Amino acid sequence: MMRLFTGLELPSDVSLDLNFMQGGIAGARWISRESFHITLRFIGDIDEETGRDVAQALDELDVRPLSITLKGIDVFGGNKPHAIIAHIEENAELRRLQMAQERICQSVGLAPEGRKFIPHVTLARLRDADPTALRHYIESHALYRSRSFETERFVLFSSKPSRGGGPYAIEEAYGAAYA
Repeated sequence: MMRLFTGLELPSDVSLDLNFMQGGIAGARWISRESFHITLRFIGDIDEETGRDVAQALDELDVRPLSITLKGIDVFGGNKPHAIIAHIEENAELRRLQMAQERICQSVGLAPEGRKFIPHVTLARLRDADPTALRHYIESHALYRSRSFETERFVLFSSKPSRGGGPYAIEEAYGAAYA
C-alpha cells in the first residue's frame, strides 16, 4: 500500500517566510518547512497497481503555468480548531487543475473526494491549543500576503501512513520545472 496525493511545491523564499511565522502556541505541532505544499487531490492509501494507473493518467494533463499568492492566515475547525493554515488567493486556473485531477482519479476507479477543495498550506496541526494564543496569532498574521509566484508543474507526493503525514517524497513531477 502507498499513500499518495497531488500538490504544488512552494518556492524556498515563500516557505522561509511561513517558517519564520511559526511558534508561540502551546498545543501546536508546526509543520516543517520542507513539508509545506498546496494539496490538490488527496488520493489516499492505494495499492501499487492503482498508484501506477494514477501516475500514468496524470501524465495526460495539460499543465499550464499558474500564478499563486498566499493570502491570510486562519484555522480549520471552527470552534474546535485543528489546523493553522495559509489561504491561497482565489485562482480559476488552480481550480481547473484540481478539477481535472479529480476527474482523472475518478476515471481510474477512485471514489470522489468527499471534502470541498479549499486551497491552503497547512502551517500547524493543533491539539488543545491555547485559545487566547491562537486568537492572537491569527489576528497578528491575518493580513499576511506572500509574493506572487509562478509554478509550471505539479507533483505526485507519497507520505508515510501516519498521523500528520510527512516527510513527503516526490514520486512524479508533471509539467516543466519552476521558471
